[in-house]
Amino acid sequence: MTIATPQKTETSYYTLEEYLILEEQSEEKHEYRDGEIIIMTGGTTDHNTLAINFVFCFLLGLKNQNYQIYVNDVRLWIEKKRIYTYPDVMVVEGNPVYHGKGNTMITNPSLIVEVLSKSTKDYDQNDKFDSYRTIPEFKEYILIDQYQYYIKQFAKNEQGKWVLTDYYGSDSVLKLESIKLEFSLKELYKRIDFNDNSEE
Repeated sequence: MTIATPQKTETSYYTLEEYLILEEQSEEKHEYRDGEIIIMTGGTTDHNTLAINFVFCFLLGLKNQNYQIYVNDVRLWIEKKRIYTYPDVMVVEGNPVYHGKGNTMITNPSLIVEVLSKSTKDYDQNDKFDSYRTIPEFKEYILIDQYQYYIKQFAKNEQGKWVLTDYYGSDSVLKLESIKLEFSLKELYKRIDFNDNSEE
C-alpha cells in the first residue's frame, strides 16, 4: 500500500486522541507513528488480490482450528512503539484482544502478512518489522512480492530468534511455522499477471 506524508500543519505532533478523532471522520486511512500521521493511499488490484488469495488459502486449510483472520480494515495498536497501522492481513490465535472501545483495534496478532510494493518494501522489511517484533504474541511475518513469485518468511523459533526462509518460483510451497498450514505459490499468485503490474 502506498503511503505519503500529508502537508505539515502548525502542529506537527498529534496526540492519540486527536488521531482517533481525525481517523473516525476521515474517508481515508491513516497510520499513526508516535505523533505523526501518515496518509495511506490505495494499492494496486494485484496487491488486493494477493491479500485475498492468502486469506482464501488460509481459510481453506484452517478447518476448525481456533484462529481469527482480518484483512486491511482492522487497525493494529503497537503499544511499545505508539503506532496504529493497518496490516494487509493479520491472524490471531484464539480471541482478539482489543485496544480502546469497540472492536476496531486489536493488539495480539500471531501472524502478519504484508504485500510488498515498490514504495513501501523498505519500510515493511525494516522499521515496520522492528515495530511488529515488540508484540509479545507475534511469531511469524510473511512478505509477498507482487512482481514475481517470491515470498520472504520470518519465523520466531523456540530460542526467540527470527529465522528467514525464501520461497521462489510457482512450484514452491509456503509452509507456515506458527500454524501448521502450507499452500503453493501457484495458488497464492492465482490471477496475477506479472506483465500487467503497474507501479505502486
